[in-house]
Amino acid sequence: MRSLLLSLALLTALPAPAAPPDAEASDPARLGWMKGAPPPAERTIRFADGSYADFPAWRWSVSHFRELMPTVQVSRGLGAPRALPRTERRDIDGLRFTPLGGGEPITWAQSLALNYTDGIVVLHRGRIVYERYAGALTEEGQHGLMSVTKSFTGLLGAVLVAEGTLDPARRVDHYVPELASSAFGDATVRQLLDMTTGIRFSEDYADPKADVWQHAQAGNPLPKPADYQGPRSYFEFLRTVQAQGRHGEAFGYKTANSDALGWVIARASGQSVAELLSQRLWRRIGAEQDAYFTVDSIGTPFAGGGLNAGLRDLARMGELLRNGGRLGGQQIIPRAAVDDIRRGGSKADFEKAGYALLRGWSYRNMWWVTHNEHGAYMARGVHGQALYIDPKAEMVIARLASHPTAGNAANDPTSLPAYHALARHLMARP
Repeated sequence: MRSLLLSLALLTALPAPAAPPDAEASDPARLGWMKGAPPPAERTIRFADGSYADFPAWRWSVSHFRELMPTVQVSRGLGAPRALPRTERRDIDGLRFTPLGGGEPITWAQSLALNYTDGIVVLHRGRIVYERYAGALTEEGQHGLMSVTKSFTGLLGAVLVAEGTLDPARRVDHYVPELASSAFGDATVRQLLDMTTGIRFSEDYADPKADVWQHAQAGNPLPKPADYQGPRSYFEFLRTVQAQGRHGEAFGYKTANSDALGWVIARASGQSVAELLSQRLWRRIGAEQDAYFTVDSIGTPFAGGGLNAGLRDLARMGELLRNGGRLGGQQIIPRAAVDDIRRGGSKADFEKAGYALLRGWSYRNMWWVTHNEHGAYMARGVHGQALYIDPKAEMVIARLASHPTAGNAANDPTSLPAYHALARHLMARP
């Protein structure tokens, strides 16, 4: 049963141990996870028994999901990668800032260890000015993006809206009649995109009866127990989601919204999110590596958290957005889709969710919008995944991590001020 509960849907959040070892002590290369032919039993990691999710083994898993579970490719095509020019700077590691909530200033370099950073790339005006790797991640490797996936699913939705393929005012059951009797049926596509649906979907991982565990069981690609009677795929699970509250009244961060949007996108476009992401973005941004999605037992891409990609390709996506959907003299995606994300959503709706560290933010098309003086916005994933875009500073930060605590409140105090401090630094010393 444990293998069912620690399914792919658990990639949206994992509990932390009481006192985890620090970044150095938990370094997966140092600990020798999965080394040897075969590796020793105490250093072997499996999906089936849930050991992949145990910290510090988790620090190896996030860079090796394809070796543990079924996946589907997001092809980059056969063209040459788009070059990223490089002018690395030595003045970034020593940059000092004060964490949220006060305390003693720390340096940029110190913050990377505190946040269990596996890889980080900073682009300034399209050039790499900083790049580092740690843990099990290398420049040739791919890493789980967790809920950064949601923002790419939302971006695909925003593109289809801008092109007229999706009508944001239409009800979800217009595109997916199978969802008519679920809580999603009478929600609009816009409410789905902005997560203002009134659905019952608890993501309280401490509650064994929470809806997230049913979602986990449905999405688990392993065979189910003989007495299992629940849904056996993401599609089947979405049809069971019940109403709670009213649509359009408040923002509520619930992974099931992203899975439902993935189904709407597949019906409207005739392609899965993996196929559409490849066709519309990965083949056109000059990606240097294929990406991949983890999938359920019938091959459905996990639209809420299953995307894995190389670090520099994540940065390329950020650069595309920073330039209003344009790269290399070509408009890759409609500028209207990017502008809609940058404008943000309802601050009042967002405030109701109670994010103490994100006061004044909003959520639009599954992107987190800061509304700060630089107009920064970002994609966020548990355990420290981030794609941060600062238009005023002409800066993109792609960061991948394996923090032992799932919730970003654990790393935001030393991440968000670091990003903004670097933006100001690059503007002052271009």
